[in-house]
Amino acid sequence: MSDSTKTVLVTGASGLLGMELTNQLMQDGVHVKALYHKHPIVATNPLMTTICCDLLDVVALEEVMEGVTEVYHCAGLISYVPNQRDALYKINAEATANVVNACIEHGVVRLVFTSSMAVYGIGKPPFKESDIPAPIDPYGVAKYACEMDIQIAGEQHGLDWCIIRPHNVYGRNQNIWDRYRNVLGIWMYQNINGMPFTIFGDGSQQRAFSCIDDCLLPLWKAGTDARASKQIINIGSWKYYTIKEAAEVLKSVIGNGEVKHEEARHEVKDALPSHELSVQLLDYKDNTSLQAGLTD
Repeated sequence: MSDSTKTVLVTGASGLLGMELTNQLMQDGVHVKALYHKHPIVATNPLMTTICCDLLDVVALEEVMEGVTEVYHCAGLISYVPNQRDALYKINAEATANVVNACIEHGVVRLVFTSSMAVYGIGKPPFKESDIPAPIDPYGVAKYACEMDIQIAGEQHGLDWCIIRPHNVYGRNQNIWDRYRNVLGIWMYQNINGMPFTIFGDGSQQRAFSCIDDCLLPLWKAGTDARASKQIINIGSWKYYTIKEAAEVLKSVIGNGEVKHEEARHEVKDALPSHELSVQLLDYKDNTSLQAGLTD
């Protein structure tokens, strides 16, 4: 994995995927420009250059791109906040368009875009990358728009790309303070504050909770491996849990916790990935059980 000649840009470097990928790249001797916006990060390694940059500022982005060989675009609003469609489309779609333009202009070797399982919508699980996306919320619509724009840039301008669709990635350094993020983080926040775990509906919804440790090598290879060129690839565990089961696992790890059921909400019932392409193209290995991942 090591290549000291590279300068890799990671956007959203203060988030779970961006932060852990940045740390992994530095461990392997790669110089990283770690981009953040609202949540400052501190350089912890000579190979790390931290940069505060709003991706909507095209002039600032131009300066950041100097010398960059690969881009891992992990930045964006993580999910749909009600009544904030304008912010969601601007921060996700418009900012990504700026990144795509900058990659084209600076001859970036490959752009890796972290999309979302939300592009699939209801679908027929397990979701295959060849399925026609049918998102049911603005977050999924914005992510799918970004995917389409990136693919068009590949056709029009020769931009090499890989689109990753992560499925419920969790792990150390994840944000547990935002009530619209990963349900495991939401439950942790609720537990810390003496509240019960909130489950919407009966808890029979199924998800593929994927440990960050299992996702890092595949994510890195998405930017470097020839097999991943112009591919859309799920990254997600092939062990599925109902929301109710996941709550029980977290309770067993924490040692306490109560569950409170709320009225069912507008969401996909079963969001489950196929995993064949991630194994074939990115050597993904589903090594970490939910119990082990939460205990670590």
